Amino acid sequence: MKVHVASLEGITLEDQIMLLAGPLLEDEVILGHCGIEAQNTLEVAGCMLGGKVHVSLAHARKVRGQTPKVAKQEKKKKTGWAKWQMPYNCRFVKVAPTFSKKKGPSANS
Repeated sequence: MKVHVASLEGITLEDQIMLLAGPLLEDEVILGHCGIEAQNTLEVAGCMLGGKVHVSLAHARKVRGQTPKVAKQEKKKKTGWAKWQMPYNCRFVKVAPTFSKKKGPSANS
């Protein structure tokens, strides 16, 4: 099957991935032994060069672990009004109980 696709589309045998109704098929598997039926879909996908793609959180953690760590940059010291506002916000505004639903740090409303 892969040879036929290679002759039609020009995709090399190593770059082809075959899927039968979702799951990946191994290279040496005979289609008759896979339980193929009348209305099953046989997909052929080509491997492409590109960035990392992750579908689940486990893969996301793996990708995060592979990225290089960048040191944090030092921030300039706040002056004037912003300097005095910081302790007030830490003590009263952030700690004061609110009656609304808690929102995350990046919530818009």
